[in-house]
Amino acid sequence: AGTMQPPSASPCRGGVSWQGILLAVSLLTFWNPHPTAQLTIEPVPFDAAVETDVLLLVHNASQNTIGYYWFKGNTTEDSREIISYSILTQKINTGPAFSGRETLYTNGSLLFMNVTKEDTGFYTLRTLNNELSEGGRGRTGRQKLPKPNITINNSQPMEGEDSLALTCEPEISYATYLWKINSQTITDGDRLKLSNNNRTLTLFSVTRNDTGPYECETQNPVSASRRDPLTLNISYGPDAPIINPPDSHIRPGTNLNLSCHADSNPPAQFSWSFNGRPLESTQELSIPNLSTNNSGSYVCVAHNSVTNLHRTTTKNISISGKWTREHSIKCWVEP
Repeated sequence: AGTMQPPSASPCRGGVSWQGILLAVSLLTFWNPHPTAQLTIEPVPFDAAVETDVLLLVHNASQNTIGYYWFKGNTTEDSREIISYSILTQKINTGPAFSGRETLYTNGSLLFMNVTKEDTGFYTLRTLNNELSEGGRGRTGRQKLPKPNITINNSQPMEGEDSLALTCEPEISYATYLWKINSQTITDGDRLKLSNNNRTLTLFSVTRNDTGPYECETQNPVSASRRDPLTLNISYGPDAPIINPPDSHIRPGTNLNLSCHADSNPPAQFSWSFNGRPLESTQELSIPNLSTNNSGSYVCVAHNSVTNLHRTTTKNISISGKWTREHSIKCWVEP
């Protein structure tokens, strides 16, 4: 690391006063066991005029480099970070010292646009190599990430009633959080909101289609770690029951077999009534040997014990037509 002194006098060009700016650079490279050519940084141009662009050009970066971090000042304090790039995740993140005029290239070089006098000073580049030992990193949040976990603020949300907050744990400084549903990256939408540094995913007014599976992934320049897919248990229904078979005209003397189905989570409980009179509480209803007295309204009631909702469907059945009887004949054959 070295500091370059500003020129003692500002030169004049063409009779116009020239205001110069000089950027000094330091390097912080954590333990590289196989050094080759020395990593250097060259300001281009070396002495830039105000309102021009300056490139801090990186030379001889190690092939093992997996991250670049630029800081304003002779420091690597988090609060002085300008911008960083992770080669593993191919993501650029801006820090508290980012002014909006800096551009970081994938080779670590940093471009300043429209430099001002305030940009004069010291800049520090910190590089990370993938050969770092745990003790060599020297900074919290740079180690390998633990497997994240998802916490939910409501273990049994109800469709159309509840909103849901999913939080990726643990909270790790210097980690970025990414959510996926069905392997597709989640972004903010009408019913989805990412907050808390993207650690928290809020689903507004959940529906049965929001079950997932959801994945939370944490990333830092050293590693990425993903949660096993999580499927939500969303209570819904019952929907209006469907009674099968669809026939409504049945001959006397035959058997009546009706079944009732309703989409519901947890599964619905069923009960039947005939002309307002309760019958059994089963999903299937069987009445043998029909007579005209069995004509009337058959009602299936579906009930969800968690949502506490009831839905009914009525089927009118007419028993009419010629009464038929089956005969069985046994034939005996003498030996």
